[in-house]
Amino acid sequence: MQWYFVALLLTFLTSSQGILTTLSQSNGKYLYDYATVPFLAEVFKLVLSSLLFWRECQISPSTRMTTEWKSVRLYVVPSIIYLIHNNVQFATLTYLDTSTYQIMGNLKIVTTGILFRLFLRRRLSNLQWMAIILLAVGTTTSQVKGCGEASCDSLFSAPIQGYMLGAVSACLSALAGVYTEFLMKKNNDSLYWQNVQLYTFGSIFNMARLVLDDYRGGYENGSWWQRLFNGYSITTWMVVLNLGSTGLLVSWLMKYADNIVKVYATSMAMLLTMVWSVYLFSFMPTLQLFLGIIICMMSLHMYFAPPNMLLDLPPQVRAAPESLKEVTVERRADS
Repeated sequence: MQWYFVALLLTFLTSSQGILTTLSQSNGKYLYDYATVPFLAEVFKLVLSSLLFWRECQISPSTRMTTEWKSVRLYVVPSIIYLIHNNVQFATLTYLDTSTYQIMGNLKIVTTGILFRLFLRRRLSNLQWMAIILLAVGTTTSQVKGCGEASCDSLFSAPIQGYMLGAVSACLSALAGVYTEFLMKKNNDSLYWQNVQLYTFGSIFNMARLVLDDYRGGYENGSWWQRLFNGYSITTWMVVLNLGSTGLLVSWLMKYADNIVKVYATSMAMLLTMVWSVYLFSFMPTLQLFLGIIICMMSLHMYFAPPNMLLDLPPQVRAAPESLKEVTVERRADS
C-alpha cells in the first residue's frame, strides 16, 4: 500500500470529520454523551487490529512482537493524550464552525515542527521555518472579519474559548503524533501488535473517563453502560467509524511514513471541508477565509517543495578555460 493513497484517504476522512460531528448535533447540542464516541472508536480500532494481528500470526508464525513491560508501558502516554484530544475536539466544535475548526487545526504544523526539533532531533531549514510562520499568518487571517460588516461585533468571528480550545487541540495532536511516531519506529514489531497495545490502553482510559463522569454526576443518569447508545443515530455511528478509521490510517503513516505526511494530509482536508460546508450548511465563505486558505497553501508548498523548486537561480556559467600556450624550452649543451 503506497503512502500517498493512505494520505489521500486520510484527507477525505478528516475533511468529513467536522461535518459529521456537526450533523450529529440537534439544535447545537449533543443528544448523546459525546464522551462515548471516542470510547467506541477505540474499541473499534482494538477489535479490528486484534483480528488483523491474529490473521498475520496465522500467515506468518514468526511475527515480531515485544512483550516486555518496559516496552508495553510506553503506550500508556499517547493513550492519555489522545483521550484528552478527542474530547477537546467535541468541545471546540461547539464554538467554531467546521471550516474555522479545520484551519485552526493547522496550527499543529507549528507545534509539530517545534517538537520535531526538540524531541526527534529533526532539523528544519530556514525556508521551512518561514513556511511555519506564514502558516500562522494564514490561519490568523482566516479568523478575522472585516469590521465594516454590520454583523461584526468584535474582531474575531467566534468566541475566544473556541480559539483557545483549537490551539490546545493542535498542541495535543502534535504531541501525540510525534510520540506515536517514536513508538512505532523504535523497533520492528508488527504494526498490528503495536496498535493492539495502543488501543488497549486507549479503551481503558476512555472507559475510566466515563466512570469518572458517572461518579461526578452522582449516577443521576445511571451507569455509563446502561446509556451507552442513548441518543445515537446513523450520523453518530458514522462519527464513530470515522474516528476509528482515521486513527488506523494515522498509525500506518507513523509506521511507514512520518508526521509531516500526516500533517500534510490533514491540512489539505480544510479545502474539502470548506466546499462541503458551503453545500451542506449554506456557509458563506468570507474574503478573509479565502485569503487565509491561499496563504496556508503557499506555506504548505514552501514547507514540502524541494529548495531547487523554490529558488529560481540563474544557471552558473563556467568560464571557458584559457587556451594553454605551448612553451618550448630549448636546452643548449655546453661545449
